[in-house]
Amino acid sequence: MANNSAIEKLSPLKQLTSEQEALVEEILDFTNKHIAERSTPAIFTIFGDAGTGKSVVLSQLFNRLQIAARTDEQSSLYGTRNKFTVNHPEILKVYREIAGHQPHLLKKDFMRPTSLINQLSKAASKLDVTVVDEAHLLLSKPDHYNNFYHDNQLVELIKRSKVVILVFDQYQVLRMKSLWTPERLRQITNQYPHAEYHLKHQFRMTASDELIQWMNNLTAGQITPLPANSRQHYDFRVYDDAEKMRQAIVKRNREVGLSRILSTSGYPSTLDGGKHYIKEGRFKMPWDQYNFTSIPWAEIPETINEVGSIYTCQGFDLNYAGIIIGPIFSQAPDSYHMQVNLDKFTDVEAFKKRADLTDPAEIKQLEELMLYNALNVIMKRGVRGTYLYAHDPSLRQTLVELYHHILRD
Repeated sequence: MANNSAIEKLSPLKQLTSEQEALVEEILDFTNKHIAERSTPAIFTIFGDAGTGKSVVLSQLFNRLQIAARTDEQSSLYGTRNKFTVNHPEILKVYREIAGHQPHLLKKDFMRPTSLINQLSKAASKLDVTVVDEAHLLLSKPDHYNNFYHDNQLVELIKRSKVVILVFDQYQVLRMKSLWTPERLRQITNQYPHAEYHLKHQFRMTASDELIQWMNNLTAGQITPLPANSRQHYDFRVYDDAEKMRQAIVKRNREVGLSRILSTSGYPSTLDGGKHYIKEGRFKMPWDQYNFTSIPWAEIPETINEVGSIYTCQGFDLNYAGIIIGPIFSQAPDSYHMQVNLDKFTDVEAFKKRADLTDPAEIKQLEELMLYNALNVIMKRGVRGTYLYAHDPSLRQTLVELYHHILRD
């Protein structure tokens, strides 16, 4: 079992593709140019779906920035103050662990955005370069619970930096307090000298392009026939029994490790410290518990006995993922469309009101979009295989029938 898979995936020493290498060089050139000009802040945005290698690029880039800043007296980056920020505690753990093994990276180089903004504000200081992973998780409204009292974290980071480099995936926006769209992002970035790059190649999953497109269709609400090559070089399965799926995932975990059950919302879940169970027939498992360790949730052996949520699996690879499509999704009657059941949504923190959103129709549309995004996030975790089970009987029957159709062929 590869207990350090997340560390290996994000290692700044990992071999890059020619496209990724060229992108790192392009961003370094962009950074050097704007550091030398010392004028208005400049922004470089990397767009890309889940699994397209965005974080790998950032890890390599930041390591090279810090090597130049700390060792290369001939570089325009020598002596610069640079930070790396990500608003995801599980991913932050990985970066800090990586820093402990690299000579030119320090654990204090990596921070949550609120902590970084508050630290810079207190010291009345600025950074040269700020690198932002998972920018779609940045707060876009005040959040007093997390001690963020400004209106937008990206705006505050830009104010305090000469260059900001960020990665963004519109399909991983999951909460109203982190509401982002490409349009909302560009309303900010277009105010400054900026450049963009779009990563498109899927690295995480060994699935065929056709199966990935099928998943994209499903997470957009469309139920389409499974492609004939759904199981080609990839272990894709659909179950009509959640307990059988669990047993298969446990077996895969014994064989190769890093195999877990994940679920969408729709089951009892509150932040009260107690256990809340997902029940589907014979299947009964508790939600993931808050992870106080420095090890990412998926890499703790005991979590084979928990169900992961978007908050513990987002940004991480699994070898095999068993996905429960929960009660918030069902198949619309007499159609091959999915429908969202907002009345069954149980993540009370996700949809807190925003002062800048007052149209009920727009709010409903955004809430449904975020739930489809959440499904997209957990559907894209399995490197070697994805197993599916649906709570809704109609959806479950349809998915099973589509699966059996490709097995017969």
